[in-house]
Amino acid sequence: MENRYGRLASWVYNLDKPVGRSFGDVEYYRQLLGECAGPVLEPAVGNGRILVPLLKAGFAVEGFDTSEEMLGYCREACRTHDVAANLTRRRFEDFAYDRKFAAIIIPAGSLQLITDAAAASAVLRRFHQHLLPGGKLVLDLDAIDGFLGPSGALRSWTTEEGELLTLMDHRVETDYIAQTTLSHLRYEHWRSGNLAATELDLFKLRWWGVEEFALALCAAGFTDVVVSGNYQRGRRPRKGDQVVTFEATRPASGTA
Repeated sequence: MENRYGRLASWVYNLDKPVGRSFGDVEYYRQLLGECAGPVLEPAVGNGRILVPLLKAGFAVEGFDTSEEMLGYCREACRTHDVAANLTRRRFEDFAYDRKFAAIIIPAGSLQLITDAAAASAVLRRFHQHLLPGGKLVLDLDAIDGFLGPSGALRSWTTEEGELLTLMDHRVETDYIAQTTLSHLRYEHWRSGNLAATELDLFKLRWWGVEEFALALCAAGFTDVVVSGNYQRGRRPRKGDQVVTFEATRPASGTA
């Protein structure tokens, strides 16, 4: 996985998507996990935007992330909200636990950070191996429209100290065969009108077709695939939806 959230990228993410902010996903995952009895794993946990509200709701959730900076924000959020979670630095490609989970959740399209289709399929099999029989994998994918829209946007955030953070997003490559986009994300930190720090992230993502990903889940051993659009559970995705959510089950008759 080529992408890694560094210091400025993590700072911007935490300002833009603070813990507790919901796009409809916090409520969606909270309701869905009410049907699952047992521990929950959130890979690519980020700053804890989803994890902390679920912990406060009483779910036994733990998470991992490849970015130590993001994990730092997540640990701080857990302390601020007086909740505890096992948080570790791991990668999608080689994470391993000595126990299995009732559910694995991946909100916010994080699986699309894996840009090689074969590698993504291997990760789906790893998820399957880490689920209890009858356990559920639930994840979001961004709709293809979001990959192919305009680029070159400039965004900015002001910190509590009055300092300025900016992000310039410029897409430099679209590979229609590999189904990937490559963007240059330039983060800048400004203090008193002077550039204090800058960071360039070569940010690559892969898009999936709805039926393509459903087939990939089945190939990884999952059954009972449910696909929903814009957090309306059970409603098939349609044109204009921004988020597509997949639910898939490890068969109860599978090997534990």
